[in-house]
Amino acid sequence: MDLLVNIIGLLLIAAIVWWFWLAAKGNKQQSVSADEKLEILVNDGVYEPDRIRVSAGEETVLHFRREDASPCAEWVLFPDLEVSAQLALDQITEVTIPAADAGEYPFHCQMQMYRGTLVVE
Repeated sequence: MDLLVNIIGLLLIAAIVWWFWLAAKGNKQQSVSADEKLEILVNDGVYEPDRIRVSAGEETVLHFRREDASPCAEWVLFPDLEVSAQLALDQITEVTIPAADAGEYPFHCQMQMYRGTLVVE
């Protein structure tokens, strides 16, 4: 009986690791200009799209729609840009990204389970 419990526990651990870190989440990406409205869906452990292209040197407003009630999904952080925002459930939250130099800037939830990349070009 102990062996069965241990095997089930290991399988559950493997499933969790696969879901949060190893599973391909689609890598959807979109480009947005300063005058466009891009909506980023926060649901089921992912940002969709999770790769966003914006123009360098321009302030950009991203629109996050949080549909996941999980506490992990409540915040989005752009640590390299010193931007963070609390996302309202079932509403659009505007997050202003300041003008930035070209490069890739990761963004994530406070536990780094939800992850994405802001590509500035």
